[in-house]
Amino acid sequence: MSASSATLVATGIRLTRGEREILRGVDFAAKPGQVTLLTGRSGSGKSSLLALLAGPGLPDHGRVCLGEREGHAISDVTGIVLQGYGLVSLLTAMENVEIALYARGWSGEDAREKAREMLHRLGLDEVREHLIERMSGGQQQRVAVARALAPNPQVLLADEPTAELDVTTRHLRVAELATAARRGATVVRDTRAKDLRATAPPHMVVQRGKGATQPSYHAQKN
Repeated sequence: MSASSATLVATGIRLTRGEREILRGVDFAAKPGQVTLLTGRSGSGKSSLLALLAGPGLPDHGRVCLGEREGHAISDVTGIVLQGYGLVSLLTAMENVEIALYARGWSGEDAREKAREMLHRLGLDEVREHLIERMSGGQQQRVAVARALAPNPQVLLADEPTAELDVTTRHLRVAELATAARRGATVVRDTRAKDLRATAPPHMVVQRGKGATQPSYHAQKN
């Protein structure tokens, strides 16, 4: 894992869509080497905040920094698991992971080897050559997690990364995110799953676009 000593910081974030205010006055920080959890009701702005943390987009007000990196410079070292997975349906699981590695400058054989390794870790050996459109929602999500983890990102953002999975498999996938953190990544994930919230302190609640820390959860390394 490409470790970074820099903290991912968002300061004074405000984001609007037309007349609608999505985020207002949000301050946020996530440290390398630990998992930080976002919770909140559907529509509270969690996904919008994660999208801004990923780097390509800019808020209407405020800034997102990873050390000296801002904007696209953050996206260059970030892996993200989207709610809709963002996979190419007419490609195989292997090909979806490989193209993410090619985009980061990996060579063909190295990319194939890393893709096989990640799909194996996510329990997808038997379906790695299957087209995405022929895979279940849970399998697709695991491919999305494998793709995000494969380039060894400094920052890993996971948008509801366990929604399609049974309880046992959810905990296994969360363990992969914790492993990434132990290797030095800054990991931020959002979830509505109550049974997982205690596994990823520190934790921030997003309520109607406004962030608030949750004092009942204490910071610790995973």
